[in-house]
Amino acid sequence: MPHIGLQAENVELPHFDEQKLARWIEDVVHAHDRVVGTLTYVFCNDEYILKVNEQFLQHDYYTDIITFDYSNSHRVSGDMVISLDTVKSNAQLFGHDYAEELLRVVIHGVLHLCGINDKGPGEREIMESHEDAALAMCPPNVCLP
Repeated sequence: MPHIGLQAENVELPHFDEQKLARWIEDVVHAHDRVVGTLTYVFCNDEYILKVNEQFLQHDYYTDIITFDYSNSHRVSGDMVISLDTVKSNAQLFGHDYAEELLRVVIHGVLHLCGINDKGPGEREIMESHEDAALAMCPPNVCLP
């Protein structure tokens, strides 16, 4: 049974239509021949994600998302920590709408859980094409004002 949990640490939880969000995530996961298990999103600020990055990955820098993969065979499961501060600054930097950038990061973590990487040569472009395809599948008004 799929379960998608939303939590907030040191920030206000973003407003989502949780049914639309869950359906969209399931559709994206199914498009990658997998099923949704348990997914937990922890929305936070830069200071919180920096501590997570240092503690678990020994990285001393800010990032928009850290994905912890607990998937097995075809069931996608994991925890995703998302810094809303970095999402906001990236939206401004790239000239994107904040809600679109937030949804891009939300689905980015899911795509990692589906086995798509973005660190090796040419992988960033592959990830971006999967993000674009996933965003095209997103119903309107998933992210609410």
